[in-house]
Amino acid sequence: MAQSIQDIMHANPISMTPTTSVIEAARAMRDADIGSVIVHENDRLYGIVTDRDLVVRALAEDANCAGMILGDICSREPTALAPTDTVEEAVRLMRDKAIRRLPVVENGTPVGIVSLGDLAVAQDPHSVLGNISAAPPNT
Repeated sequence: MAQSIQDIMHANPISMTPTTSVIEAARAMRDADIGSVIVHENDRLYGIVTDRDLVVRALAEDANCAGMILGDICSREPTALAPTDTVEEAVRLMRDKAIRRLPVVENGTPVGIVSLGDLAVAQDPHSVLGNISAAPPNT
């Protein structure tokens, strides 16, 4: 039987509003040792911001990051999964769309997130990516 996303997703992901500062999001990512935050508005999925977005859409643009908000740099209307979707569907979406993280939503509300590393651990825990993803964070 195919494994479902709810079996491997990280439930209750860090979620912030579009008006949250980019600096606050970066600090939350650092403190939680994560690579993305979900952006929500009125408890509905609005977008996603990744560590790469912070670098490419903020820092690399010589922007005043202190004055930027997540709504300025987030990827709007990201591809998302339902908790009941299969791991195989997540793999297909990541491959087809060249993305590394997928929000998990239920009735439009973010309830989790799944990353490429999560899929590697679930599908092939002995692979290089599976081993790296399962390792404790560097301090």
